[in-house]
Amino acid sequence: MSTTPQLIPLLSCALGWLGWSLLVGGLANGLPLPWLDHESWLTRPRPWGERAEAYERRLGIRRWKPWLPDAGGALPGGVAKAALARRDRGCLERLLVETRRAEWVHLALWPFWLVTALWLPPPGVGINLVFATLFNLPCLWVQRYNRLRLRQLLEGRPPGAGRRTPAQGPSSLASH
Repeated sequence: MSTTPQLIPLLSCALGWLGWSLLVGGLANGLPLPWLDHESWLTRPRPWGERAEAYERRLGIRRWKPWLPDAGGALPGGVAKAALARRDRGCLERLLVETRRAEWVHLALWPFWLVTALWLPPPGVGINLVFATLFNLPCLWVQRYNRLRLRQLLEGRPPGAGRRTPAQGPSSLASH
């Protein structure tokens, strides 16, 4: 028996995720900066007092965030966050905008797992749900964390003010 028919659902998922990622990323790169220069109901800090220190303490985000890739510069017109790793106000404000763009991208990528229900049995759809969550949730956390730290800098407070560990330089903000 040939394994080719068994590979079709797997290949469909891989191509689907790739195509959806390129489409969402391309559309996001085309968003005008004024659409992203302010917080929305989705990107504003949460009412429970969302703080960068909580991301550090509860998630250990500073340990693992450098390992995440930055696909910001992967498409034409995109901006790699590392290219904005200066502390002048203009760069910090642009990086703030790019964290919003990246958050929207990862929120838009996540629901593709639902589309896989068109060709996969329920266990396969469940695997895609886990995949979507594992690959997007950490990126969302990093964008929110970076935005909180950037706001501290723009308000004249050093990131992590009141924390016992020394704040890292701008490159720690720029990864992913």
